[in-house]
Amino acid sequence: MEALPWIFSSGWASGINGYAVVVILGLMGRFGGAEDVPDVLTRTDVLVAAAVMFALDLIADKIPYLDSTWDAVHTAVRPTIGAVLGALLAGDAGTLGEAVGATVGGTTALVSHLVKAGLRAAVNTSPEPASNIAVSATEDVTVASVVALSVLHPWLAATVAAVLLCLGTVVVVLVLRRIRRFRRERRERRARRAAGRPPGSRATG
Repeated sequence: MEALPWIFSSGWASGINGYAVVVILGLMGRFGGAEDVPDVLTRTDVLVAAAVMFALDLIADKIPYLDSTWDAVHTAVRPTIGAVLGALLAGDAGTLGEAVGATVGGTTALVSHLVKAGLRAAVNTSPEPASNIAVSATEDVTVASVVALSVLHPWLAATVAAVLLCLGTVVVVLVLRRIRRFRRERRERRARRAAGRPPGSRATG
């Protein structure tokens, strides 16, 4: 399938912010001369609805703990957007290619969403909001860049998306392991204090 790299990169971006993907593709199709963008994405009602939801996402995604709640709500929404976009980009309704496009787009969006949600859960362990804003803004810029690039250079955009997906997965795994270790050590220190032993001491048999 010629559209497969485009579907993959759009699926990855949808897992982070599906509304932004719809808005960017729709605007590029309507005003940017991107003829391969499906016509349905360029419709005014679709663009307005996606823009409203994107504005809400833009705000909710930068507020500590609310962002994690927003992510939980969108566990089904983002993969669905990725699957729908995959089917639309594949074209030829009712064909095997459309089914493959929907599967690739939805699966990639789900994995990307899980990475994003895991990273946000780790970031929320910090009490200050600056880190949330910085991470969210970086995600917004990256999504916009990859989606725009996917229209002009699909294979390059797919490569960038694949690298970012792998790096994000590794970072989330390492950070969550560190957080679990920190919490375990904190519980052990509390248990020692409750038992009347100074920190660092060991029980003797």
